[in-house]
Amino acid sequence: MKRLFWIAAILTAATTTQATEYHVYYLGGQSNMDGYGWNKELPAAHAEAVEGVYIFHSQPRFDDKPATGQGRWTKLKPGHGTGFKSEGEANAYSDRFGPELAFGRELKTLYPNRRIALIKYALGGTALQEGTPAYGTWAPDYRDINQYDHALATIANAADVTDIDGDGELDRLVPAGIVWMQGEADAYESYDAALAYEANLKRMMDLLRAALRIDDLPVVIGRITDSGRADDGNVMDHIKIVQEAQRRFVEKDSCAAYSTVTDDQSYPENDDWHYDSAAYLAMGVDFARQLKGLDGQCLKPQVQE
Repeated sequence: MKRLFWIAAILTAATTTQATEYHVYYLGGQSNMDGYGWNKELPAAHAEAVEGVYIFHSQPRFDDKPATGQGRWTKLKPGHGTGFKSEGEANAYSDRFGPELAFGRELKTLYPNRRIALIKYALGGTALQEGTPAYGTWAPDYRDINQYDHALATIANAADVTDIDGDGELDRLVPAGIVWMQGEADAYESYDAALAYEANLKRMMDLLRAALRIDDLPVVIGRITDSGRADDGNVMDHIKIVQEAQRRFVEKDSCAAYSTVTDDQSYPENDDWHYDSAAYLAMGVDFARQLKGLDGQCLKPQVQE
């Protein structure tokens, strides 16, 4: 609990003085949040930095590695996909992008008067269920450092920066939403992980909302899909169970939306797990629109438009 209060103190530190306010959104999950779109395939409109949108992206780390959460606030631009690295002082951009690129741009289109800030932490191949064959676990009770710990460290470090845009004036981050794209690892081969997914997803969203200090913070869940490139038709043995768990979670949570745009997307010829470049743009746009659709039914952040 101490780390939650620590983050809470940071997020509210600027409330007693005049500050520029940013709506902040957390983006988390596994590889299809990390991003496998190619920068070289981006349309010209997406190739440049997005004005008025900043991102803090910490380098993915495996379980049991120190939860440093290091990153650096910069303008949103291509290069925040798989292979991105940061040690805090500088970012090393990759030749890939994820949903964050079109997400930030679309939010700015939907809310032209808002200042937008994104916090991203995701690691490919990670599962919600502890003990599932995967590259890491988000299970908060895992005995040592887990993906949830890395996410908390990322959020805390991002919130600790009092001038994210570098203009010499105080900035205030006000939580405005969560986007979660994950579930493939839980659907892959563990029946128990698939059955536990709804409960695990609810707990993770509850914990992230608690870390960001808003119990009914809007959440968008990205639907996992299967390329179908397996002898039995599905790469993930239990995908239908996890998809149904995602749907039930959203149905029961009045401040959650289900993005199913992934149903219509394509996979590269040589990759059975990750979408093509156009899909990551479509995902980002739909994530933003799904959040927009939650306006009016969830707690609105106290930010001046």
